[in-house]
Amino acid sequence: MTDPNRFIGPGPQPLSDKQFRRGIGVDFEVDARYAWDAGIAIGHYLNELKEGRIAARVCYGCNRTLVPPRMFCEQCFRPTDAWTTVQDTGTVNTFSLAYITWDMRELTEPDIPAVIDLDGASPGIGIMHKLGDVDPKSVHTGMRVKAVWKPPAEREGSILDIAYWTPVEGGSPKVKRKAPAKASTKKKPSPKAAAKKPSKAKAKKGGRG
Repeated sequence: MTDPNRFIGPGPQPLSDKQFRRGIGVDFEVDARYAWDAGIAIGHYLNELKEGRIAARVCYGCNRTLVPPRMFCEQCFRPTDAWTTVQDTGTVNTFSLAYITWDMRELTEPDIPAVIDLDGASPGIGIMHKLGDVDPKSVHTGMRVKAVWKPPAEREGSILDIAYWTPVEGGSPKVKRKAPAKASTKKKPSPKAAAKKPSKAKAKKGGRG
């Protein structure tokens, strides 16, 4: 039988179970420090969330209001132009009822992640968040919702400074519609009456000279 402790030669050597268990372990705590820059647009966005406002950028090239904000428009390939704020109300674009958490825990009451189209932002532009204080069976696309903010002292410049979104009483968005044109009360003359109506043009008098 080959002695496992015998030197065989250069190169990788197999370890016996005894050698493996006698191996030397090294405890080392990694002190890795780093800083992450959110950038101009998202940095301002997070600062405004801490103040209870939702910031957006306006692009004059394509006339869009962008949330989350970006300093460069991905549609018309030019810098965006101005800061603005949008309302903390919106409409549910799509949603899901999640009965399993990300770490595979089963839930009795579901989490309700949703994409919310914000009032004041351009159509089709919104954020993903979660709904709360709502019966899961009553959630539907087109439902009107409002942000529920954490108390100012608990905000830290995060999208989670909005605790959740809750339904707004009244349901659907208010849409301004143009009033229909008023129908004319003046009756049109019948074809026979129009034919009998004398012409306003005066006939020429007198013959040839």
